[in-house]
Amino acid sequence: MAETTTTTKGKFPEVQGGGSLILAWQVKGKKILVVGGGEVAAGRILNCLNADAVVTVICPSSGLNPDVAYRVSQNQITHIDRNFLPSDLEDSPQSIAMVLVAVDDPEASTQIWQLCKSLRIPANIADVPPECDFYFGSVHRDGPLQIMVSTNGKGPRMASTIRKLVAKQLPVNAGNAVESVGQLRAKLRQLAPDIKDGPKRMGWMIKVSDAYSFEDMCGMTEEDMDNLLRFYFSDRVPSLDVLKALRGNTDLARLDVFDGSFGFSVGA
Repeated sequence: MAETTTTTKGKFPEVQGGGSLILAWQVKGKKILVVGGGEVAAGRILNCLNADAVVTVICPSSGLNPDVAYRVSQNQITHIDRNFLPSDLEDSPQSIAMVLVAVDDPEASTQIWQLCKSLRIPANIADVPPECDFYFGSVHRDGPLQIMVSTNGKGPRMASTIRKLVAKQLPVNAGNAVESVGQLRAKLRQLAPDIKDGPKRMGWMIKVSDAYSFEDMCGMTEEDMDNLLRFYFSDRVPSLDVLKALRGNTDLARLDVFDGSFGFSVGA
């Protein structure tokens, strides 16, 4: 056993404890309860609305900042004009996906945290890492592309700085590249819908990802997607120059790189 351990050591990633399991939590249509209506709550609320959650805010009207007050006036969120009561959770805990607490009252925050724990409701208590089931990171958003930087509650402001540095390195229209890949996958499933086609679809998409740079994907149009799909059944991926040459329904017979083996008719 010792010999095996020595031989395999270094072949596999080392465990780095102390991190968080970073997930994309799908909360569309789910109820999220926010306690508080200040600046921190406003940021939490916007994040939840961007994820299509159903948000209820509990806070006296006098405690709503302009951002949250605007959400209330536009009926983007439900507002309960009072302080939090235990019955807000106890009456229907199974219907609440998560609780976000952002109030300047440590004792009240801890009480809400303890109640959430007893009811098994995931909760985040702003600025109190030990009383959080999850953390909010600093997020860069470009259409469907989301990049989150987390410091595991140790340095939120530093997370924001790092996120800005990462965003500056991305190509223009990076979100368009992600959107294009999503459209391509959807079109491919329509073209080859059978479950048994799954492995081939996946393999071909890997070839597509390997064939084009991120910048290439950023510039792809829907016409490029449709032309690219014409190569699927032959399990081929054309060069970017070929895709560009196909724009405008160019006669395939005029393309010098075409050798007749791509699985569609040249003169049709």
